[in-house]
Amino acid sequence: MGGGYLQTEKIFIIIFDKWSVNGTKTRLPNTPKPSTLLFMVVTKNIQVRTKGNCDVVDITPQAAQAVAESGIKAGIATLFNVGSTAAITTTEYEPGLVKYDIKAAFEKIAPQNDRYEHEKTWHDDNGHAHVRATLLGPSLVVPVVDGKLTLGTWQQIVLIDFDTRLRNRQVVCQIIGD
Repeated sequence: MGGGYLQTEKIFIIIFDKWSVNGTKTRLPNTPKPSTLLFMVVTKNIQVRTKGNCDVVDITPQAAQAVAESGIKAGIATLFNVGSTAAITTTEYEPGLVKYDIKAAFEKIAPQNDRYEHEKTWHDDNGHAHVRATLLGPSLVVPVVDGKLTLGTWQQIVLIDFDTRLRNRQVVCQIIGD
């Protein structure tokens, strides 16, 4: 199992108070006052060390920490894996699933030892990793309610690394709300 830590933070406060109409700055009709359109965007980077080969890493604690530190009470948290051979989803993080079942399912869908044109093109061994990551997807959006991620009792956020080697992964966690 890999580990992770939070890295940098950037905070942007966006206020929509005026709009330009025909070059003249004016408030559009029937738009709320600026104070009702205030929201924050907080971006944090989560670094995750992985083993590759369908390594499933629970990143829920780091994502929850990012949300808590953001100060945002209501909104959404988007988690995005930077790279094309890993993916993010939710699952129950229990040994049977993370050590066997998930890998077995992906081996049926995109077997590691099949022939992939990607490998012929780039002379590497991870065509299956790209296919698997493409099918699962690089991102996940989770509602933030009362300053916490809205997850079920047995639901964790996981990064699955399909590549064929150890990696240092970056997950961008962007929290938007107020």
